[in-house]
Amino acid sequence: MPTLVLLPQTSAAHVQRIRGGNILSLIDQPPPVVPTLTPPPQQARSGIRINKVTSSYAGLLTSVKEAGLLERCRRDYLLLLTLLVLAGAGVLVAFFFVGDSWLQLVVAAALGIVFTQFALFGHEAAHQQVFTSRAANEWAARLIATLMVGMSYAYWTDKHSRHHARPNVVNRDPDIAPGAIVFHNEVPTNRGRFSRAYGKRQGYLLFPLLLFLGWTLHIDSLKYLLKRGPVKFRWLELGLLGVRFGTYIGLLFLVLSPGIAVAFIGVQVAVFGLYMGGTFAPNHKGMPILPADSRADFLSRQVLTSRNITGGGFVTFLMGGLNYQIEHHLFPDMPRRHLREASQLVKAHCVRTGIPYTETSLLRSYSIVIRYLNTVGLAAADPFTCPLAGQHRP
Repeated sequence: MPTLVLLPQTSAAHVQRIRGGNILSLIDQPPPVVPTLTPPPQQARSGIRINKVTSSYAGLLTSVKEAGLLERCRRDYLLLLTLLVLAGAGVLVAFFFVGDSWLQLVVAAALGIVFTQFALFGHEAAHQQVFTSRAANEWAARLIATLMVGMSYAYWTDKHSRHHARPNVVNRDPDIAPGAIVFHNEVPTNRGRFSRAYGKRQGYLLFPLLLFLGWTLHIDSLKYLLKRGPVKFRWLELGLLGVRFGTYIGLLFLVLSPGIAVAFIGVQVAVFGLYMGGTFAPNHKGMPILPADSRADFLSRQVLTSRNITGGGFVTFLMGGLNYQIEHHLFPDMPRRHLREASQLVKAHCVRTGIPYTETSLLRSYSIVIRYLNTVGLAAADPFTCPLAGQHRP
């Protein structure tokens, strides 16, 4: 079951359980004194009513800095990068050893995992977690993104920065924008038979759809680089992506027969997309959705919309530190090594300020996400049949 931290004085009569039991909200405390911390009326639709919040992020940040938790861990990351390079080399050796055989699909799956781990490393470099030099971090992230992962660093930076600024905020967070999956019930769709059938089952379709996420990331990167308007290092990134895909595809068709080469690409991209999506999906999906005009303060917004994943060091490695999503959003440049210690400070701070802190297991998070998507998908197709829409309607 999810673990939630509440203000110690809060009794059972003061809380209301929402969204599958993974968030609790205070409901009968007096309104706050500071107007800027008061959620707008529309925020009640998301199930959040914050009635005792203090603007104390500065104090928490000071505690984190004094504990040395923002200091870089360059040796750790250089060791990790070395291991990833060796893993990539091992996959390459296996590729030539297996030769033109359908066993190459196992190699393709392994390569998809290695590429995802490189992507997670690049994510940390882009967040300035690896080196003390900003330029060194950016160039490391750019080269890894383009040459190893096959994504545009400029595209990722633009999209991911907007997500970090306004996570789960309608019309602000690109990660909950309308698409194949409906993430909130403010996206009306055609209320036909197919729409209703798809909507109430979209949660079950999440993971099958993630098999195509890799293609989406590759294609959207190219679209971003080819769009009109200024794009930093546009031609360099296009050139690096050309080298990456040209070398990759050329090598496959040089060693493998066409059918196996095409299957290799399909499996590798599918595993990459599934791994990437499976890492990012538990962090915010199924957590409260905030309206576009939400006035929640930075600390509340980041904690309330994020979910941590338990599981220890293995899960931390598996998810590239993103299992500590709350701490990652509060301190984006914090190295992976320090996230666990920081989580203890953040939990204690949330207890003092009365901000719900959510964490659960990885499998439990997937269950929550699937159930939430099914419910909200039905709401978008037909809000009159969805208990979620009725619950949060003013």
